[in-house]
Amino acid sequence: MRTSTERYVRAGISGLVAVGCGLASGELVAPAVSPFASPYQAVAAFLVDHSPAFARQFAIDTFGTDDKSALMIGMVGVIALLATSAGALQTRRPPLGLVVVVLVAAFGMIAAATRPTADWSYIVPPVVAGLVSGVVLVVLCRGSNPRSDDHALDVGSRDGVVPGGGWSRRRFTGVAGVLVLVSVASVVVARQVSRAGGVMAERARAMLPTASSPAPPVPGGAELHVDGVTPFVTGNDAFYRIDTALQVPQLSTRDWRLRIHGMVDREVTLSWDDLLSMPTMERVITLTCVSNEVGGDLAGNARWLGFPMRELLDRAGVRPGADMLLSTSIDGWTSGTPLAAITDGRDAMLAIGMNGEPLPLEHGYPVRQVIPGLYGFVSACKWVVDWEITRFDRAQAYWTKRGWGVQAPIKTASRIDRPAPLSKQPAGRIVVAGTAWAQHRGVRGVEVRVDDGPWQPATMSTEYSVDTWRQWTWDWDATPGQHTLHCRATDAAGRTQPEQRVAPIPDGATGWHSRVVRIEG
Repeated sequence: MRTSTERYVRAGISGLVAVGCGLASGELVAPAVSPFASPYQAVAAFLVDHSPAFARQFAIDTFGTDDKSALMIGMVGVIALLATSAGALQTRRPPLGLVVVVLVAAFGMIAAATRPTADWSYIVPPVVAGLVSGVVLVVLCRGSNPRSDDHALDVGSRDGVVPGGGWSRRRFTGVAGVLVLVSVASVVVARQVSRAGGVMAERARAMLPTASSPAPPVPGGAELHVDGVTPFVTGNDAFYRIDTALQVPQLSTRDWRLRIHGMVDREVTLSWDDLLSMPTMERVITLTCVSNEVGGDLAGNARWLGFPMRELLDRAGVRPGADMLLSTSIDGWTSGTPLAAITDGRDAMLAIGMNGEPLPLEHGYPVRQVIPGLYGFVSACKWVVDWEITRFDRAQAYWTKRGWGVQAPIKTASRIDRPAPLSKQPAGRIVVAGTAWAQHRGVRGVEVRVDDGPWQPATMSTEYSVDTWRQWTWDWDATPGQHTLHCRATDAAGRTQPEQRVAPIPDGATGWHSRVVRIEG
């Protein structure tokens, strides 16, 4: 019984160590190919790209901005299960364990080869990972199946081989331990190599130019200073992040280029220095993710510094008939923006600064797009390196290929920030407060209702611009009992939020936000 139990334990450990060594070797080789050639990251990106819409929305709804971490943790669990299975099969019925390794490596090759930026070299890391995993699996499994009595297992021989052809416990543990240490060291080296370009250090040293057209000062009335209400300007650390980049691209200003081509009079390629030679603009603009549920927090307001996109397009000369800007990120992600939203006079910009700092890496350093009034999936391309001027009937972007909306203007929204949901409050005066937005149209007002009572107008903060959100408050004389608070906003054109709840996908959620509170007498 003891021999049998130890055999199974060793088999599982053999599989885990073998696959771990393979993954580590793949990560070590990947930086020599491309910053995006990691087999692990390639598989994760493949799963994101090919998962059904309901699964993606479930991940965002459940894990929020931690959806990528949840995916990585889930992958670790699946890989561990496959690894232990490979070890067990290779020990009991060789070469079935190797078959599992080959299949996993083949999947990694497919995932790597289908990345948007891939060439033939992208298959090298998963091939190396598969070869290393296979060799280590065979070696460890041969030593993990002792056919000896309990005494031999405990004592072993001087060279670590016990009667029956297996390894002693000490030798097996030692070899496995060394391989684990080598794997960990390989991953550490790979991470250091991938950071050798010094993009983080470059950002820390970067100095932003002074805005040629500075943003108007924020009036005192734009911030109501009510506890529990989202601040008017969202800090960089608190700003939401929703994108498909499982590995944050690290692109230096030295290597950055923007190619403008397609339906243009002349193709243009801009460098970082070319960009800095242009006049800069600074604007406060609210961005919103299409995945934001009614009452959600996937919206943020920041002070952006950048360059007018319209002037960049003028350099290339847009030909008649074009109606779409297809923007491509350094990692291959694409967005399709209506050209009208860039040329109609709104403050569409190629941003390099956020709240007085160079863009954080995760928010698009060194260059990203900021376009008021459109959901991010059709406008807010981060790490942007390519603009193709085209038509909507000729090209599709990443999310539109998956059934999402095409034009995607931001819908009017409002939410209750306080009181907290399901909270207990004393009877009497209670300040109900929240935030509302209708970018590039502006918010005219917000109304609040208790249960099925009449709608009451809220007090609005001073409007900064039609491209930013507004705070609101309403004083409630609360009576004992359980109550449901509702809010709705009306935009500057007089259109009020509809009551009917609509899911975020394909082009944005609608419906009134509500909160249940308990008033104690």
